[in-house]
Amino acid sequence: MKKILVIEDEPAMRANLRDILELENFLPVVAANGREGIAAAKRELPDLILCDVLMPEQDGHEVLAALRADAITARIPFIFLTAKGEHADVRTGMNLGADDYLVKPVRVNDLLEAIAARLERATQRGGFTVNFASATPLEKLGLSARESEILLWVAQGKSNFETAVILNISAATVKKHLEHIYEKLGVEGRNASSLLALETLLADQNKFCRK
Repeated sequence: MKKILVIEDEPAMRANLRDILELENFLPVVAANGREGIAAAKRELPDLILCDVLMPEQDGHEVLAALRADAITARIPFIFLTAKGEHADVRTGMNLGADDYLVKPVRVNDLLEAIAARLERATQRGGFTVNFASATPLEKLGLSARESEILLWVAQGKSNFETAVILNISAATVKKHLEHIYEKLGVEGRNASSLLALETLLADQNKFCRK
C-alpha cells in the first residue's frame, strides 16, 4: 500500500483528499501546514506528496525547497495541488523541482492519473535522485546551450509540456529541439538521450566532488 502525504491547510479539502486516497487503497497521511508537512515527510517518508502552495507556517514552495535539500526526502515525487494556476506560478513550481502541478478544482480522475504516473516514474528510476542545477556539462556532447537546457530537464523526468513551461517556450519547440538532440547524439529517442545525459552529468559531478 503506497503512502501519500497530503499537505493542505483547508480542512474540507484535506479531508476530501484523504477520503479519495483511502477509497483508492492508498495510505494517506495529512498535515495542516507547511511546517507540519516537512516534519511528516521526514518522519513518514511517503511514496508521494500532494502539497498546496498558499499555507501558513511555510508555504508550498518553502516545503519543496526544504525537502529537495535533504537527501532523505529529495527523491520523493512531489505534486503541487493549488488554485495558483498562472504561467509564472507553474514555472516557479517546476523550477523548484516539482514533479507535477495540478490546478484546483481538479477532477478526481486527473488527480489519480497524475499520482499513478509519478509513482510509475519513480519506480522506473528505482528511487534514483536526479536533481542537477546546470546544463553546461551537456554542451560537451556537442549540444547548444538551449539544447543542453532542454535535455537537462528531460533527463530529470520532465515532459515536453513541463520543460516548455520551465523554459518559457512552446512544447512544439521542445519537440523540435529534441529531434535535433537525438540526431546529434546518435540515439533513437528520449530514454537513450536521457541515459547519456545522466551519465555525463554524474561524471561531471563526481569530478567536481573529487577536487
